[in-house]
Formats: sequence, structure tokens, C-alpha cells
Amino acid sequence: MAVRDALGQLLEGLKPLALDIEEAGTVELVMAEALNNIVEHAYPEGAAEGPIKITCTHQNDGLHLTVVDSGRAMPDGQTPVGAAADLDVDFCDMPEGGFGWFLIKDLAKDVTYQRQDMKNLLRLRLAVAVA
Repeated sequence: MAVRDALGQLLEGLKPLALDIEEAGTVELVMAEALNNIVEHAYPEGAAEGPIKITCTHQNDGLHLTVVDSGRAMPDGQTPVGAAADLDVDFCDMPEGGFGWFLIKDLAKDVTYQRQDMKNLLRLRLAVAVA
């Protein structure tokens, strides 16, 4: 529910940019995947809960977003590769997940991750509302 509320607040804050439905959908999808990954992996069940901070700036080349959390670090200190799943398989063998990082890296530009001062910093740019 907190992810849903955060997405609603983010999209509400972006209203002055008058994003078209496709641009708003891109922002919502990328951020939902990023936030859900934090909830599931950085703060997994049984781990201490913590804050997630989102900052967003609009520049000529799109929206620059930074997501900061104090959860567990990414394995090997980097984001997953985000390769497309093989969908040319029988229906019963279709993967249930694993699409998140593929979607993030396919839709966002300049995706970077770093661990700094016991915090995870995910930075990305979405080429929406470009001047």
C-alpha cells in the first residue's frame, strides 16, 4: 500500500508537466518496479523496515529520479543484468517474475546504482516531458 501511495503522490506532483498517458504509464511502471524490488529485496519480510526517499527533477532531457533506501545492498554491488526472459516456452514453463529489471533498464536511461554510507542510491532518467 505504501508503494501505491508513493506512486500516486509522485504522479500527482508531476501533473504540471502534463505528461501524456504513455509517459505517465512509463513513470508509473518503472517506479513501481523499482519500489517493489526495494520492498521485496532490500527490506524483505522479517528484516527491519525503513524509509524510501524519492527525489525527482525535470530537466531538458527528461525526469531525473533518485531512489534512496537503507535496506540490504544489491548483490555484488550492482543492479541485476535485466535480460529479457525466454518466452518461447510452454505455458506451464513461463517465468512468474524476473521482468522488473528488464523493464527498468529498457524504459529508463542512465540507470546507475551505488552503495554509499549504508544506503542504496538508484538513479535513472526517464525520457518523458523532454523540451
